[in-house]
Amino acid sequence: MSIIYVLIPIAIIIVAVAIVIFFWAVKTNQFEDLDRQGYSILFDDDLSPEEKKLAEQRKQLQESKAIKNKEDNGRD
Repeated sequence: MSIIYVLIPIAIIIVAVAIVIFFWAVKTNQFEDLDRQGYSILFDDDLSPEEKKLAEQRKQLQESKAIKNKEDNGRD
């Protein structure tokens, strides 16, 4: 039973610290732009020009293969 006298103040301190951290994050605009990081993976802005060129070539190759497969399936 005496452990409760230790655990309750520790729990209150942990909750208080969590609340302070939350309000600090809100005050410093940590939650302003939640979508940017989610969309950043969709764009290839970090590729060098050579890598961008290769990526474009691969995309065109995949598109031409897809078109060819559609044409082949249409003949059957």
